[in-house]
Amino acid sequence: MGIYEEISGNRTKTILLISVFLGFVVVLGLIIGLVYGNQYFGLILALIVGTIYFLISYYAGSSMILSMSGAKEAAKPAYTALINTVEGLAIAAGLPKPPKVYVIDDSALNAFATGRNPEHASITVTTGMLQKLNKLELEGVLAHEMSHIKNYDIRVMMLASVLVGLTVLLSDFLLRSFLWGGKGDRKDSNQVTLILIIVGIALAVLSPLIGQLIQLSISRKREYLADASGALLTRYPKGLADALRKIKGDPDPLVDKANKATAHLFISMPFRHDHKESFMQRMFATHPPIEERIKRLEGM
Repeated sequence: MGIYEEISGNRTKTILLISVFLGFVVVLGLIIGLVYGNQYFGLILALIVGTIYFLISYYAGSSMILSMSGAKEAAKPAYTALINTVEGLAIAAGLPKPPKVYVIDDSALNAFATGRNPEHASITVTTGMLQKLNKLELEGVLAHEMSHIKNYDIRVMMLASVLVGLTVLLSDFLLRSFLWGGKGDRKDSNQVTLILIIVGIALAVLSPLIGQLIQLSISRKREYLADASGALLTRYPKGLADALRKIKGDPDPLVDKANKATAHLFISMPFRHDHKESFMQRMFATHPPIEERIKRLEGM
């Protein structure tokens, strides 16, 4: 598949997954409304809580992530080459301003981008990456992260995280409603009430799992999209492919201050893991297999 086809295909799949996710949240809200005898109650609850979640993540998320990761802002002359490369890629990508550049003092080979929009974005790399990648490989990684910013991937994943949190909250609320008894009109036939209870409990139990699986699927699609967009930005897919090959061979991939909440941001899983993953491990992975990413890049 060519670069343009890869970009177009992954964008379409992401829009489809987000649409399914939103539909899932709406269904949960409607069932809560039915339980309480008001079809709008659940939807209003979902809207209010979701808005609060999103605003907190939107305005405070990036600073919290940088602080948790132990990132320090890069400055000249110590990081002149790194800053100049980021500025050059920002111009090539057509961003309104270059992202801020941060560095994490860690031997692992990794990087991530964050920020609510291109005007308030940053790119962070580890010192290990600066030491072990050559110029073209580092440029490929930075172009990948620049593409996350240009494609608004951070905002997309922020929305996915909010939706996951919302499904967990709504499903818990729904389950407790059945345990405590809702306040709706229960004059329906016993059969209809029983079906509603069974469907509601099933959704309450399975919603968090389904929501997480959708979020992880979106995360993997956005990684493929950033790989393709980054290759288009540098016009040199081999640079990123070679970088990923070195990242795969990193004997100590653990980023000390990474956690499960921020893992999806990194270019590769920031934890120690088995490269020969099972089907279930791949389903719950935040990133697609590096071997597949390299294969796609080399085929462009």
